[in-house]
Amino acid sequence: MRIAPEVLQTGGSAGVADRDRPRGAEPHHGLRLPPGQHPVEGFPRFGTHLHHPPPAIPEAYAIEVSGAVAEAFALPLAELARLPRRELTADFHCVAGWSALSLRWEGVAFGTFYSEIIEPALDRAAPVTHVVFAGLDGHSSVVTIEDALNDDVLIAEHLDGQPLDGDHGAPVRLVSPSQYGFISTKHLSRIELHTSEPTGAHQSLVDRLLEEHPRSRVREEERHGRLPGWSVRPIYRLLIPPIRFLSARGRRRAVARE
Repeated sequence: MRIAPEVLQTGGSAGVADRDRPRGAEPHHGLRLPPGQHPVEGFPRFGTHLHHPPPAIPEAYAIEVSGAVAEAFALPLAELARLPRRELTADFHCVAGWSALSLRWEGVAFGTFYSEIIEPALDRAAPVTHVVFAGLDGHSSVVTIEDALNDDVLIAEHLDGQPLDGDHGAPVRLVSPSQYGFISTKHLSRIELHTSEPTGAHQSLVDRLLEEHPRSRVREEERHGRLPGWSVRPIYRLLIPPIRFLSARGRRRAVARE
């Protein structure tokens, strides 16, 4: 029996009235987008590592949980499906400056996953401070435990009523609308629990050059680890065309492989 999902309506950082918006924010539908963001049609496949096609999905897919747990383990997708469901409608904000509006996700709240699956397995020697979310495509993100346990963070399996496809993170992905899109790791395959902030071992060369902010919150325009968010907008906008081209090439390679 399919469990009816709990519904959470949020614009991520966009579902707030005009008077509550920071200066420089872009309006849409009587609301304002976060500072430096502009709306796009649809939901493009976009990322610095996406010149490769989506990864092949193992038949026996499971999410590995490791790090600050008494013993590492793997959770099959069938077990994930037994947890309470949540439906979330939110905008998706790319750090490069574009926003896809009103995406409808369905999955399991990460807070639920944490309390029901992870907490019972924790090694109690020290509290968890950070979570690393790693995907089959080699991308990973580092999230503070505070941000990971926000109400709007999901392990998502469906987008707009359909199972996730390869472009958008099949079979499951992280969704954290209050943070820039690179936090929302696709093809989620591993969750690592840490008792201190991890080093840059999980970052690519591009990530290190652009220096991610440790929290990457959209509303605060935390685009860069050292520079004000507004100051790097032109740099990120220059990167949009080549990244879009490479991402599209990765998609074409995936189609050819099929």
